Amino acid sequence: MKIVFDTNIVLDILLEREPFVSFSINLFNAVEQQIIQGYLCATTITTIDYLLTKSIGNQSAKVSINQLLNLFAIAEVNDVILKAAINSDFSDFEDAVLYHSGIYAGVDGFVTRNSKDFKTASLPIYSPTELLSIIQEIKHD
Repeated sequence: MKIVFDTNIVLDILLEREPFVSFSINLFNAVEQQIIQGYLCATTITTIDYLLTKSIGNQSAKVSINQLLNLFAIAEVNDVILKAAINSDFSDFEDAVLYHSGIYAGVDGFVTRNSKDFKTASLPIYSPTELLSIIQEIKHD
């Protein structure tokens, strides 16, 4: 099962944001254990680097980015994706880019805490708790 992680899920673990961090830890563990295949949009990496550099400094941000690059596959962003995103029904361009990069990468769904931002999506949009329930089912099969 290939899942794109929205930026907010990644930031929850990296910035230890309560009460969400435990859900993100469990999702990251599922990727690490290869129960699911985690994807990050290329733009998520640059956004996270920018935010982490501001909050924890450049060197610590680089360490975190390297860890993400080792754990997750990267859903690329190119002109086809950008054109699809800008012409989509999404109200937020960043979310549209993330969504269309996932479509282009052939993913099965997305995990986010902001499902309302993906109202027009044709692929499944999971909350962290919904995806964790699916992961539990996969583990028991």
